[in-house]
Amino acid sequence: MSTPTPRPQIARDKADILALIEQLHQAHRNKDAAGIAATYAQDAAIFDLAPPLLHQGINVNEKRDWLNSWETPIKLEARDLRITVSGDFAFCHCFLRMSGTKRGPEGRVSFWMRETLCLERRANGWLIVHEHPSVPFYMDGSLRPAFFDLQP
Repeated sequence: MSTPTPRPQIARDKADILALIEQLHQAHRNKDAAGIAATYAQDAAIFDLAPPLLHQGINVNEKRDWLNSWETPIKLEARDLRITVSGDFAFCHCFLRMSGTKRGPEGRVSFWMRETLCLERRANGWLIVHEHPSVPFYMDGSLRPAFFDLQP
């Protein structure tokens, strides 16, 4: 049986994780692909909204191309963020709003999705080792994504 993590350590860990999430959001606002990649473990399992089914780590060039498809900074807003820490592992879940203006026909974008992050404390601090954003879809046979219609 493992020894429970002392509460002061959990509070410090949660503060460190919040800082990492803010670093990730700031890197999106700055359109900084390397800054985004710095918050993830190289072997992170990412079940992203875009194909393929699994991304292994962050490909900085692909991320840079995606960032360049935005005319404005990308704003990420977490709502109802919950962080659970146990030793060297943590998981977070929240509603996440992404907004900004895309280049091309999409134009202004603003939508909510669900986000789950799993983190591991490694030699250089907390890193995201698993990410899974998701969007609900209508179960009426249309399979239309509902993320433009829903708010937390």
